[in-house]
Amino acid sequence: MKFTELGLLPELLLAVNDTGYTDPTPIQQEAIPAVLKGLDLMACAQTGTGKTAGFTLPLLQRLMTSRGTRTGKGPRALVLAPTRELALQVEESVRTYGKHLPLKSLAMFGGVGMNPQIAALRRGVDILVACPGRLLDHVNQRTLDLSGVEILVLDEADRMLDMGFIRDIRKILALIPAKGTRQNLLFSATFSDEIKQLASGFMHNPVYIEVARRNAPTELVVQRVIPIDKDRKKDALLHLFQTRGWHQVLIFSRTKHGADALARSLDKAGISAAALHGNKTQGARVRALTDFKEGKLVALVATDIAARGIDIDSLPYVINFELPNVSEDYVHRIGRTGRAGTEGEAYSLVCHDEKDYLKGIERLMKKEIERMVLPGFEPLMTLENPARPNPPKQGQGQGRGQGRGQPAAAPHRSDAGQPGGARRGGGGNGGNGGNGGRSGSGSRGDGGGSLRHNGTRHH
Repeated sequence: MKFTELGLLPELLLAVNDTGYTDPTPIQQEAIPAVLKGLDLMACAQTGTGKTAGFTLPLLQRLMTSRGTRTGKGPRALVLAPTRELALQVEESVRTYGKHLPLKSLAMFGGVGMNPQIAALRRGVDILVACPGRLLDHVNQRTLDLSGVEILVLDEADRMLDMGFIRDIRKILALIPAKGTRQNLLFSATFSDEIKQLASGFMHNPVYIEVARRNAPTELVVQRVIPIDKDRKKDALLHLFQTRGWHQVLIFSRTKHGADALARSLDKAGISAAALHGNKTQGARVRALTDFKEGKLVALVATDIAARGIDIDSLPYVINFELPNVSEDYVHRIGRTGRAGTEGEAYSLVCHDEKDYLKGIERLMKKEIERMVLPGFEPLMTLENPARPNPPKQGQGQGRGQGRGQPAAAPHRSDAGQPGGARRGGGGNGGNGGNGGRSGSGSRGDGGGSLRHNGTRHH
């Protein structure tokens, strides 16, 4: 199917053509016709598969062709987003696809002054993309009128609930035209029973679309777990950068303090990096994200609060320096790569303390993530059997996999229920052999950062 077969306006097709896209993604194929018909919609798709265009394109067309008229200068379409980054991303998409249409849009979020937003509202806004908190600030100051909203979109609805926006959302629902007089759209990478319950309260006979298995990451992302002791994570990460020639790597930390500390360590080691989290000013967040997209930064260290708005074409690598304690967040993290039909890789540095988080993630995805051992950084305790420490090993002979960033030549199959099926054999440090054990020089060897597989590879 082509975009030309979806019944979109010529102005929208021209904008789509300008972006270089010709074929809609599965979620776009199903969502666009449903939205154009004016139906309420709950759409669930893997992150990175085009949900934003799936509602932006038909929303623009609906506003151009509907008989509704704006009351005053208030918005006719309202898109609610959980984070500033996502609000900016969605509003950018509105401008990209609506550049040949006479419609005005605005991204509204906290952390910046209200006066520029008030000035834009006074000039008139057709499409408002807003974070709930700042939107209610404007309502309370009577600088925003929502009585003319014809279309409501909740983007990343699951994240909104996770972040505690449910009360704000209910307040906003009370401010817009009543149920049955507006069109309602819910888009999210994951849908919980709580979201379905919320939707039943304000949606009218919604159509439900699910184009991929619930809570599943895209198959274009190759996932790997690297078992590692907690106190060696930073050294292992630096080793991977130094030996594998990585560029444009998005790294996830669980805390703001941890993100700042890791970014400083990488920068000190000669790897240009910046941190991205909620305590940063809006200017600092925009600057870090822009520099990362433009290749001025090799690494961006982010917390989950910032993850949903990071949309970068062909991002090659995502690293989980720490696993999230909410399993669904893992799906969103690794969904920053493998987008728009491109392949990506996601590595997770997992220590013994995080084994329960890993079990939860694998349970959610209904699959085991491939384990890969980094020579020279073998953990003292395995993830599968913590009662059994890994014995120190003496690597003999030349190291394997000397190509830059290449895995070892052949994976070893681990016995059922037994850790370390790949433990036997030398773990030399590349060109000069030697000890591959914990005390060896593998972390600074010439082996090109080869990884040794443990388990079955999942494609």
